[in-house]
Amino acid sequence: MLDVRKLRLLRELAHRGTIAAVADALSYTPSAVSQQLTALEREAGVPLLERSGRRVVLTPAAHLLVGHTETILAALEHADAELAGARADLVGTLRIGAFPTAARGLLSPALVALSTEHPHLELTVTEIDPADAPDALRAGTLDIALTHDYDVVPADPGPALQTEPLHTDTVHLATPHPVSTADPLRAQRTAPWIAGTAGTLCHTMTLRVCQAAGFTPRVRHHADNFDTVLALVAAGAGTAIVPGMALPAHPVDVALTPLPTRRRTHLAYRNGTATHPAIHAARRALHTAARALASPP
Repeated sequence: MLDVRKLRLLRELAHRGTIAAVADALSYTPSAVSQQLTALEREAGVPLLERSGRRVVLTPAAHLLVGHTETILAALEHADAELAGARADLVGTLRIGAFPTAARGLLSPALVALSTEHPHLELTVTEIDPADAPDALRAGTLDIALTHDYDVVPADPGPALQTEPLHTDTVHLATPHPVSTADPLRAQRTAPWIAGTAGTLCHTMTLRVCQAAGFTPRVRHHADNFDTVLALVAAGAGTAIVPGMALPAHPVDVALTPLPTRRRTHLAYRNGTATHPAIHAARRALHTAARALASPP
């Protein structure tokens, strides 16, 4: 009989690429991960890993087994959800991950509703980059997360996760002075730009939006906090692209031009957990908050 805990390690290796990364994510030692995977090979009766230089790669049989593992883990999550639904009260811990602007605009009102309706449910919040949320959900360090992507940079959460749309955000060009032209992006092609850290989703989005307009932006400043980005724009340090949910309630001293690009916020959770009472309650509260955000008074 194949051991579910060992199967989980194989699944994580398929996603993370190295034994060291799996060990770090799941609080194992690398040698312990290696030993468990060797034991899984014996249980499976076929080679699952092969050496490629200093790394190990999954064999075709291992990839086949990972696909079955996703089904097995989803079934176990569904069973746990049904057992939780049989309890009289909603108790336990719900671990929520959110990126900063979603924590402010969506999660905060949802937390108030959840705490009021389910006082025995312990809520914990972790600020996390959307790119890191899928790994945290698969590893079980989060139960539900708010993630985002852009229509110009779509994201694939992978087969272990289920996602649902929550909120669509208008993206704005932020400039120190108003841009009076039919093509505001190209008007900024010689300006210095402010973008997120290289490799982040927001940095990639800025590059792709500008490249679609026919130029590559000259990024002079890197900032991941949109309050910092807007402060730099207001100081005349450059031009930036900012989603509407990141804009402060009171206008800042910058010019904002809506762009056709959209940022899409999603809810993500492990397959099989959608009907878990805590996940279901969080989904309902977050959708209520999203409707309120989309229809301000």
